[in-house]
Amino acid sequence: MKIIANNYRANEVIRMIRENSGKTQKEFGEAIGRSTTAVQFYEYGERNFDFELLLKICEKENLNIIIESKK
Repeated sequence: MKIIANNYRANEVIRMIRENSGKTQKEFGEAIGRSTTAVQFYEYGERNFDFELLLKICEKENLNIIIESKK
């Protein structure tokens, strides 16, 4: 999976990560220590998540966060 996060809103990114994992919202929430409702709120953009949670998600899903200069 490769996405350019700048092209999406935060809630879209977290949804894409979860969908790519093949997990339900409940399974994803359990994997990251959050409730199903919290995952729903993240995906609907009703609740923000911090960078620490994004790092945790990436660790659990074996993803890298790469920051590079625009060319």
